[in-house]
Amino acid sequence: MSWDAELTALTERIAGPLFTRPEPRQAFADLVRALLADVPRKNSWQLADHIGHATAYRFEHLLDRAKWDADALRNEVRSYALAHLGRDDAVLIADDTAAIKKGDKSVGVADQYCGLTGQVENCQVMPMLTYASTSGHAFVNRRLYLPEAWSGDDARRARAGVPEHVVFRTKPQLMIDMLTEEIAAGTPFRYLCADSGYGRDPGLRAFCHERAIGYLMAVPVDLPLLALRGGAEPAGHVLDRLLARGAPQIWERRSCGNGTKGERVYDWTALAVAVAGQAPAPGYAHTLLIRRSVSTPSEVEFFLAHAPVDTAVTELIDAAGMRWKIEENNEHGKDLLGLTQYQVRKWTPWHRHVTIAMLALAFLTATRATLPTDADEATDEGKDRPLMEASPR
Repeated sequence: MSWDAELTALTERIAGPLFTRPEPRQAFADLVRALLADVPRKNSWQLADHIGHATAYRFEHLLDRAKWDADALRNEVRSYALAHLGRDDAVLIADDTAAIKKGDKSVGVADQYCGLTGQVENCQVMPMLTYASTSGHAFVNRRLYLPEAWSGDDARRARAGVPEHVVFRTKPQLMIDMLTEEIAAGTPFRYLCADSGYGRDPGLRAFCHERAIGYLMAVPVDLPLLALRGGAEPAGHVLDRLLARGAPQIWERRSCGNGTKGERVYDWTALAVAVAGQAPAPGYAHTLLIRRSVSTPSEVEFFLAHAPVDTAVTELIDAAGMRWKIEENNEHGKDLLGLTQYQVRKWTPWHRHVTIAMLALAFLTATRATLPTDADEATDEGKDRPLMEASPR
C-alpha cells in the first residue's frame, strides 16, 4: 500500500470515533496531510492554501471551536506508535522544547529559560515524552508548562481558556503525570532517559524507585552520594578520587550509538553508588556512569542509573545514548512538521495542534520503519528535504 493510502486509512480510522460531524473529520485529515507536505511556513493560512481551501476557516474551526478530545487523539497517537515501534527494551525519553513568542497573550508564555537558545526568552515551554526503540522514535505524550505567574492569575487564565482543574506543576511533576499515564496505558519500556533538568529532581527519582522503573538520567556534579566513611559527598568528588589514584585504566572507550556524524564515541567509567536519602527499588541498584569527551577530556558528564542488580554497564551506556532521540524529534517536529508554528493562543487549540503534529511525526516514523536499509539511509542523507508532497484536494 502506498504512503498516501496508508495515511488516508489512518486518518479515517482515527477520525471516525473522534468527530461526530463530517466537516471536522475532513479538516482533520487535510491538516495531517498538509503538515507532512512541503509548506514553507506551517500556519493555518499557508496549510489551507496548500491543501486547496479558500480560507483558513476550516483549520481554525478544527483547532478552536469544533467539539473533540485532544487527549483521545493523544491515546491514538500512542497506540499507533506502539503498534509500529513497541518493544520491551525500548526507552521513554523526557525533555523540554520551547516556542519563542511575541507578546503575553499565548497560553503559558513567560520570560523563562529556553533550551533552544540557552537563555531567558519570552516563550512557551513544552515538556515532551518520546518513545524510542530500534524501530524508530516518536512523541507519545505532551504537556504545556504553566508558570506560577499564570497559575494564580484568574483573569489571564480565563482569557486563555485554562481549565479550572489545572494547577501549577513543576516540569518534573508534569513528567510524573505523563509517566503515570504511560504506565496505565501499558506502554512497554525498560528505561526512562532524561537530561539533568529532570535527573536532578528527587521527586521524579523517588517516583521511579517506588514503581521499580529503570532510568538513566544525567545528573549534576553536586548530586549527593553516600561517602564510604559516612556522610555525603557530591558526585564530582567520586571522579576526583578515581583520578587521584592515577589510573588511566578507569576509562573504557565505547560508542553509545550512531549520530548524524557517525558513531558517538566517548570514554566511560562506572561504579556502584548509594544516593543520599534515596534507596533503589528492591532488586535494583544505583550506578554512577561517567562520560568523558575523547577530544576534550575536561568535558565530563554524570549519569545516574537505576537498574536491576547485575545489569551490564554496556546496556546502561546504550540507554544513555538513546537520549538524543528526543532532540531529533524536536528538530523534525519543529523544522519539518510545524510543531511550534501554530497561531493559536488558547489552551485547547494548543493541545489540539501539538497532538496533530505528533500524529504526523508518528506516521512519518512508522512509514520510515518499513523502508529497506538503503532507502532508510537515503532518507537520513536528505532529512532536510521535503518529507511528502500532498496534492490539493
